[in-house]
Amino acid sequence: MARTEYYADPNAPKPNSLVVAASAVVTDDEGRILLQRRADSDLWALPGGGMEMADSLPGTAVREVKEETGLDVEITGLVGTYTDPRHIIAYSDGEVRRQFNVCFTARIVGGALAISEESSEMRFVAPSEIDGLPMHHTQRLRIQHFLEHRSTPYLG
Repeated sequence: MARTEYYADPNAPKPNSLVVAASAVVTDDEGRILLQRRADSDLWALPGGGMEMADSLPGTAVREVKEETGLDVEITGLVGTYTDPRHIIAYSDGEVRRQFNVCFTARIVGGALAISEESSEMRFVAPSEIDGLPMHHTQRLRIQHFLEHRSTPYLG
């Protein structure tokens, strides 16, 4: 299924769903950030996805990281909340969503890195290399907020 992201685009389709989602900034011992190249958009992104009825938000981040990367993580903090109504995500199946994303920090506690069907590539990326990757600006914003080592989470 293909995915197209819009931001502040007057020609974007109108949303027909609101999805609560979680993502995580997972780093290695060298401070590199785990990113996946999404199979549905070919853009680099943090691991994450939609909350299920039996999930907590932190549990969603832990589950999504495991499903998408093979790694077991534990949540260590909060980067922020991302609820900008100008960000619209359209899928080829007709879903057009507005997403409420909570981005956490997490550390690896087990598992082995593996590419899932949702990704075409996955790797730890040095912060200095991130600007050179094709990525939606909403993902860049989360990473930027993480790298700023804010004393309080971003609320937006």
